[in-house]
Amino acid sequence: MFRLTAIVAATVCAACGSGPKPRAKTQQRPNVIVVLTDDQGYGDLGVYGNPVLRTPSLDAMAARSARFEQFYVSPVCAPTRASLMTGRYHYRTRVVDTWLGRAMMDPDERTIAEYLGEAGYATGIFGKWHLGDCYPMRPMDQGFLESLVHRGGGIGQPSDPEGGEGKYTDPVLFENGKRIETHGYCTDVYFDAAKKWLLEKHAEGKPFFAYIATNAPHGPFDDVPEALYRHYRAQDLSNERFPRSAHPLPARANTDRRARIFAMIENIDTNVGKLQAVLEQSGLADNTIVVFLSDNGPNGRRFNAGMRGIKTSVYEGGVRVPCFVQWPARVGPHTIGTPAAHIDLLPTLLDACGVAPKHDPALDGRSLLPLLTGEQTSLPDRALFIQVHRGDQPQPYHNFLARTHRWKLVNASGFARERLPGRPKFELYDMLVDPLETKNVAAQHADVVTKLLARYDAWFLAMSNSREHPWQPPRIHVGSNREPVTVLTRQDWRVRTRGHGWGAADHTGYWSVFVSRPGRYSVEALFRSQPEACSARLRFGPLERSQECDKGATSCRFDDLQLESGNARIEVILERAGRELGIWKARVKRTD
Repeated sequence: MFRLTAIVAATVCAACGSGPKPRAKTQQRPNVIVVLTDDQGYGDLGVYGNPVLRTPSLDAMAARSARFEQFYVSPVCAPTRASLMTGRYHYRTRVVDTWLGRAMMDPDERTIAEYLGEAGYATGIFGKWHLGDCYPMRPMDQGFLESLVHRGGGIGQPSDPEGGEGKYTDPVLFENGKRIETHGYCTDVYFDAAKKWLLEKHAEGKPFFAYIATNAPHGPFDDVPEALYRHYRAQDLSNERFPRSAHPLPARANTDRRARIFAMIENIDTNVGKLQAVLEQSGLADNTIVVFLSDNGPNGRRFNAGMRGIKTSVYEGGVRVPCFVQWPARVGPHTIGTPAAHIDLLPTLLDACGVAPKHDPALDGRSLLPLLTGEQTSLPDRALFIQVHRGDQPQPYHNFLARTHRWKLVNASGFARERLPGRPKFELYDMLVDPLETKNVAAQHADVVTKLLARYDAWFLAMSNSREHPWQPPRIHVGSNREPVTVLTRQDWRVRTRGHGWGAADHTGYWSVFVSRPGRYSVEALFRSQPEACSARLRFGPLERSQECDKGATSCRFDDLQLESGNARIEVILERAGRELGIWKARVKRTD
């Protein structure tokens, strides 16, 4: 039986010693780097027992870092990112899902970039944002003075810019809001840009906060580092190659996909090693906080350190991720068993940087700095809550967990369903004796279930009352000087018909916008080439327009749209042979 308690490699344990051995406190404010990978599981590291995947740089980082052995995130992308950025549960931020307008963060939320920027830090993001592509929700609107990002939730999604569809190599990205062509593999591009930028800021004498958020090893998987892919394709990646667990892998293993994912992860590891070398060579390593973690569990059934579940699951395998914190000036290598979560990252980093939040909404997280520095070995027990599922608004008890130091209450009702299917089926696990969640003890500890449900109910009520209309997405602003041309994509549209999403031609939707200034506007609709003539119908606020489109057309434009400022809805529908079809994107521009 594979045991979670035995997953740390002996070499790392030897390096850890019996506890933290921090150096004398530094008087200079630390730099901060947060590296967040996408869909990398707990078991996707050599240090946590993977016998095939080569991660020497991350294993070495683990050996010199404080390591949270029970660090929790949401089981999918955008909710985790909202909590990391704000120190608040994502339900407070209007982020309830990953697509269809449900992943746009309210611009009133305060991010760590805003806090640190106001304290004099240079701030930069490199990679994945996934909290809104349009003004006022872009990273450059939320405190990042430098941004090099892709749109939406990942490269290869409908938010890709034209000409950049699915390109992990030579991706088309957005630098401070402007479309640019880049060269190289996407992960290399992000790290190279971050290294260049932080050295420039250091030369200017400014402390910096760099957020390097890779879209790897998220799919699609057809464009991966070729040499690394060939290496892993030649390895035995069958289930038998990995340690066995109480939660066996599926009988049929997609070894080709595993090879591709492993290639992406080793490439990340190589870049982490190069980043560390730059910090050491420039004299920055000692007083730079480097945090490494992932946004959720693995994207598929593969070795995951014996844990149950994958991405989207509220079992451990979907929500428990590696988290290393390296800061030689104040933090020595040691392990931390206290449960912690994404909401804790912001208050911890602000505490480390000597920045106190003022006049802002209450944070849900707490500073873990005393655990990192060894000033304390534990913190008062609390309940952590994780919940997310598809749909426009959360449903009580649907796909959630509540975690204290000892207990974990869970209703694993599934991420994909928009509504709770039937009555909840509560499971309770004693995490001190059963960290792999093998024995449901809800029947034996009904009193614990009752108490945790009461705490969950209070939490859910607080989330529901956190703001007026808390589940309504924020509106995209059009006509603002901050974004002269607004590109609306299927990432942020609201579906017109239940069951529609963003992939098929007959999926249709609309965008909720705010017209920033009265005036004359144009809307250009972009769509896939039409096999025959069709008509296009626009509704923009009170206006309705229509025009005919020739066979083979891929766009049409509506001009001279006179609008007043205020809330509006934009919708363009193609009609062909009695069918309604959705466009791919809309470009909205103020023209007077």
